[in-house]
Amino acid sequence: MNEALLATFSGLIVGSLFSFLKLPIPAPPTLSGIMGIIGIYLGFMLTKTFF
Repeated sequence: MNEALLATFSGLIVGSLFSFLKLPIPAPPTLSGIMGIIGIYLGFMLTKTFF
């Protein structure tokens, strides 16, 4: 849980920095793109667990 909080905090800092510097975000800017990344992660974890 501690790693997840640190990752979230560092993501907020990096996202803010990109916004402040007016750089394009290094992630999909839409919810569907983010859900795709989550799906890839979940698929990886499920496959790793069952096989």
